[in-house]
Order: sequence, then structure tokens, then C-alpha cells
Amino acid sequence: MVSGGFGLSFDHLGLASRDPDATLKFLRGLGYDTPASVHDPLQSANLVYCTHPTMPAVEVIYAGEDPGPLDAILSAKPTDIYHQCYRSADRQHTLAAIKAAGHRVVLVSAPKPAILFGGLSVSFHLVKGFGLIEIIEDPSAASSFVQP
Repeated sequence: MVSGGFGLSFDHLGLASRDPDATLKFLRGLGYDTPASVHDPLQSANLVYCTHPTMPAVEVIYAGEDPGPLDAILSAKPTDIYHQCYRSADRQHTLAAIKAAGHRVVLVSAPKPAILFGGLSVSFHLVKGFGLIEIIEDPSAASSFVQP
């Protein structure tokens, strides 16, 4: 299902954690499926994509062995829901629609293949006044664009 006119559909919340065992234990208590973690060297992180039959998916992200973007995110807090992720059939069109609607968008991390999403390209963008979003470019995603 597409949310609004930016050609985006919600995928998951990104939850950074210093203590993934405790985080995953809590999610299991809520009824989430918590599969084995995947290490993504391009993201410099370990990832667990947790699903639930009635609640939003949660991607638990925790640091790998090398320094990465999580270091700054987790420096002040042991856990943080720091991004929302959406799928787009056309990332460039999506970004153009967001900007055309008057939002300032800053590229945080350029598109790169993500192991967790079968090699689909992911990128991170800071939308001023909203926060950090991840966009999975997925040709099979539904798209709907509304002119601002």
C-alpha cells in the first residue's frame, strides 16, 4: 500500500541497539519473529529484520566489528528508533516529488546494495522537519505520485 503521493510504501522502523540480545528478547515477548542476524559490510552493521502479524516490522541494527554510523547514534542512548524505511519503485522520482512539495532533503548515505533486502539498493536521506528515512528501491513496489 502506498502512503501519500511520494510513491512510498512503509516497510519498517529502524531500531539501533547497544544490547541486541535484550532488544530481541523484548521483541520476542511482543510476539515478533526474530531470525538470525545478517552482517552487511557495506552498512558496517549487523541486522535482524523482525516481523509480527499485526505490528510494524522492526529492523534491529547493532554495531559490527568496524566503526560505522551506529557509533554516533548510540553514543548518547543505548537504543534509538532512528529511521523509518519506505519502498519506492523509483527513488529519483520519489525524491523529486518530496522536494517539489517543498521539503528539504539531504543525502546521508548514497544508494548501495543491501544484503538484508536481497541486493536491492538502499539509501538514507534526512528530510528536514521529519527525520531520517531509508529508501529501498524496489521495482515491484506500488507507486503513486500526486502533484503538490
